[in-house]
Amino acid sequence: MSHSAQSTDRPLRTLVLGGARSGKSAFAEQLVVSEAVRYIATAVPDPEDTDFAERIAAHRVRRPGNWTVVEGDPVGALAQPVPSTLIDDLGTWLTARIDARGAWESPRGTIAPDVDALVAAVAEYSERLVIVSPEVGMGVIPATHSGRLFRDELGALNQRLAQLCDEIYLVVAGQPLRIKPDRAFASAAALTDAAATADAQATATANAQVAAVLATAAGTAGQHAAQPDSAATDSSAGVASSATGSAGSATRTAATSAAETVTVSTAETVVVSSAVAAAAASDQAAAQSDPSADGGLKLTKPVRISFGPVPGPDGDFLVAAKERQLELTKPAGALGRLEELGNWVAACQGVCPPKQFERARVVVFAGDHGVAAHGVSAYPSEVTAQMVANFLAGGAAVNVLARLADATVRVEDIAVQGDTAPEISRHKVRKSSGSIDREDALTEAEVQAALAAGAAIADEEIDSGADLLIAGDMGIGNTTPATVLIATITDTEPVVAVGRGTGVDDAGWIRKTAAIRDAMWRARPVVKDPVALLRTAGGADLAAMAGFLARAAARRTPVILDGVVVTAAALVANQLALGAKEWWVAGHRSSEPSHTIALQRLQLEPLVEMNMRLGEGSGAVTALPVLRAAVATLAEMATFAQAGVSTADAATEPSGA
Repeated sequence: MSHSAQSTDRPLRTLVLGGARSGKSAFAEQLVVSEAVRYIATAVPDPEDTDFAERIAAHRVRRPGNWTVVEGDPVGALAQPVPSTLIDDLGTWLTARIDARGAWESPRGTIAPDVDALVAAVAEYSERLVIVSPEVGMGVIPATHSGRLFRDELGALNQRLAQLCDEIYLVVAGQPLRIKPDRAFASAAALTDAAATADAQATATANAQVAAVLATAAGTAGQHAAQPDSAATDSSAGVASSATGSAGSATRTAATSAAETVTVSTAETVVVSSAVAAAAASDQAAAQSDPSADGGLKLTKPVRISFGPVPGPDGDFLVAAKERQLELTKPAGALGRLEELGNWVAACQGVCPPKQFERARVVVFAGDHGVAAHGVSAYPSEVTAQMVANFLAGGAAVNVLARLADATVRVEDIAVQGDTAPEISRHKVRKSSGSIDREDALTEAEVQAALAAGAAIADEEIDSGADLLIAGDMGIGNTTPATVLIATITDTEPVVAVGRGTGVDDAGWIRKTAAIRDAMWRARPVVKDPVALLRTAGGADLAAMAGFLARAAARRTPVILDGVVVTAAALVANQLALGAKEWWVAGHRSSEPSHTIALQRLQLEPLVEMNMRLGEGSGAVTALPVLRAAVATLAEMATFAQAGVSTADAATEPSGA
């Protein structure tokens, strides 16, 4: 049964390869940690081998208490199907089989009956199965007959199992790389196929096919208006072609409304700007996407969106702004941080003096989280949908504050459990993200779709004239995944990072801390991979915010960050698009402890400190008038020359405060 034939997005069989002490076993355990697992331990302890016994003991300690452990040969165990099985590992299994047959000095093939039996058992097994095996090319093999026998037999076994498995990971130094399907890195930092070094002929062929796809799309979707993307740093097209596959027929993948990819057969992937890809795919989306039971879209292949390093604001205009500050009718530095903020805006806009913001825009990303069902919040999940309706009616705090600060509010349903108005659910990925203390928040396809949705929303706003963006959040339980992301990235103990969120009591705080601890345990193996981290321990709304913030920076548009949830997404966004943080200022400091931790990591100082913890973008909107004041003073104050006021150099100072 292949992955594509399953009713869920998770693979049926996964093979995890890696060298000694690579972290392959720990990673394999993470794949099934939320389930009741039958753990087949192939290693038999040797009382005289103390080191090996200690390794086995360490593995035992790491296993959850609800796992069932079977020691010995997996072939017999696989004859008894259970919902989830983990075999760890085939190196010790092979050693035991060679020992049993006394075959260390025998020709290759002596243990063929054992190998054939194992392969047949795996092929016939109908439930979830994860297999751990050493990758012999990454280990030291003695140059002896026995060493070569082990290497050859294990290498052949791994190849046979690789043909049967839907998914293969190679773990190197604790970092998992997914090499099947799509020969792509599991790390979303590498968003092109592993064969990106294909020769020029293959690339030219792929380019020709992409041109054909886009030409066809233009003819069938001409009614869609493409939105220009002015960011010099944002990839408009990138080609990755397989080193071994030849060019195939061009087909369009299933897509969400924020789709970013067009696929050329199964070997080449082309990443295009969101507007062009959406036009190419929208007329086929209904036929090619399958609404899932949780309300999202199941994608046949993950949408892939690339964020590259982002250059900072214009240094020349920063210098010009600093020089202008010295000419204004005030002592140098007398306006304190307002001067720094005004200089920053000038550098962001690439003009001095800077222009007052004409279209400040707040986008509230709404989404529910499965972990809320486990007592981590003082409010039930249905409040999320109710508050979304309140935003639309203009009755929320962020609406009131935005009107005062001359900003407008948009709300987007990314993962609300309930149904919302069609006009705000165009980018919806699914209904509620998974409960991260026991399962992944998202599938790979969903996390990529959420990132693409956030980027598309940023494009829509900037193309419509937004010159300042604010991301807000709405979701019961969302401070739990936000704290997990922050504490995991900064390596902070849960008890130090966990706050009260919506105001939970002591018992609720204990439950929340336990959930965050469990989620961090699941998240640590992927801490260096920002997209895998969002998939494992974030959520669709957090992923969309990360995509929004990264794309805004790429589009050279300044952003005021809000509280702990948005800043958690910002931490990830700065990993996706290195340098993005130079385009952000922190609006305020939340009373949530993890917010301060995140701000310190980003090296951002809040504009205001009002002990707020509402979310919605309320803290950032409260700070917006301060940023407007910084622009106004730099742009509208008279210079000494204009006002006829003597400078300090003339030994005459203006009156002080």
